[in-house]
Amino acid sequence: MNRPSVFTRAAVFGTAVLALSALTACASAPQGASGAGTASAGGAYTWWDPYPQHDASSAWAKRVDSCGRQAGVTIERTAYDTTALTNQALLAGQEGNAPDVILLDNPAVSTLADAGMLAPMADFGLDTSRFDENLVAAGELDGKTYGIPIGANTLALYYNKKILDEAGVDPASIKDWASLGAALEKVKAAGAKPITFAGIGTEEGSFQFLPWFWGAGAQLTQLDSPQAVEALTLWTEWVKSGIAPNSVISNSQNTTWEEFLTGEFAFAENGTWQINSAAQADFPTGVVQIPGKDGGAAATPTGGEFITVPVQQDTARYAATKKILECMTTPEGLVETGTTFAYYIPSTAEGQEQILAKEPSLQPWVDAVRSAKGRTSDNLGTDYPPISEALWTAVQKALSGAASPADALKQAQAQAKQATGD
Repeated sequence: MNRPSVFTRAAVFGTAVLALSALTACASAPQGASGAGTASAGGAYTWWDPYPQHDASSAWAKRVDSCGRQAGVTIERTAYDTTALTNQALLAGQEGNAPDVILLDNPAVSTLADAGMLAPMADFGLDTSRFDENLVAAGELDGKTYGIPIGANTLALYYNKKILDEAGVDPASIKDWASLGAALEKVKAAGAKPITFAGIGTEEGSFQFLPWFWGAGAQLTQLDSPQAVEALTLWTEWVKSGIAPNSVISNSQNTTWEEFLTGEFAFAENGTWQINSAAQADFPTGVVQIPGKDGGAAATPTGGEFITVPVQQDTARYAATKKILECMTTPEGLVETGTTFAYYIPSTAEGQEQILAKEPSLQPWVDAVRSAKGRTSDNLGTDYPPISEALWTAVQKALSGAASPADALKQAQAQAKQATGD
């Protein structure tokens, strides 16, 4: 991978931030900030997160404060929306006044790490071995770990049990693409709408396509592989045949979910963050993992935030920072985060067992997270945003009929290669 020099990085970051800012798989938040954001001296430690919907009186803010007290410091918390947070973090790093702790949307970790802004966890002795390896990978770059996940969410297939029962479909029979296809055809024959998903020309489109892309055996380093063509052909044929509606071309994940809640669709691809909404639907729902082409669960992209530590000139500050991070990521703490933020699944085996003891119905989501994959894994780092843009562009071209899946992906590979210099 080409890594820009320190003198050229600023221009690259602007592009990367724009591409990363649309990642809606993590906790949503309104625009704006809820405090000041400069580093503090003495016993005050600064903390930035993307949760402005949780004010100073919230359980989340109190928990952050509690971890500060346990570390022997006072935490000054600032909350921005996700886009503003990444931009502010980059600016603070350039100006030399970064906070002590930042919670970042996981694909942004490699962007800040590549800028030299983040301290590797090993620099202050934080053990990351207890975290699920597939989840931690989103915070790794060039063999170093720059953050730890406070939890994860991902994608699966929600289903309308009433429609499946009427069509004679057992969701447990869905094991691979062939069995899923057979189920969708049964639903269509019964007069219902089979499936909806989000193929919009943004990061959300890539996010929703990746399970099928990875499930076919494709890799983000080769967008025009035969396996990638198989995945895009699957989606394209669904639209052509009426298995999926034309609306998927412009569907965001929210509009896809609104379609599902009408009760007209048998399946909808969506995430952990819809658990409560699904439980309140006017029809019984369930969840199955997205199958791989030839069987087993497809890898699904991880959403969620990482705790990161910006580089500090005064390295003595890291001792208290380490205590804050350890407090936030105890098994009990991860479960608390999971229930606070729309069922984030804990990022350690022990935390997952504890949340399942409280909510056994989360088993499909724990399984999905265990097989999930970070979008910037495989050391893609800052190459991911332009690769993702090329991928969602290909999806748009194929679904709209502007190009065949093979041609769309061939163009995407050329676009990605030009953008990354690989």
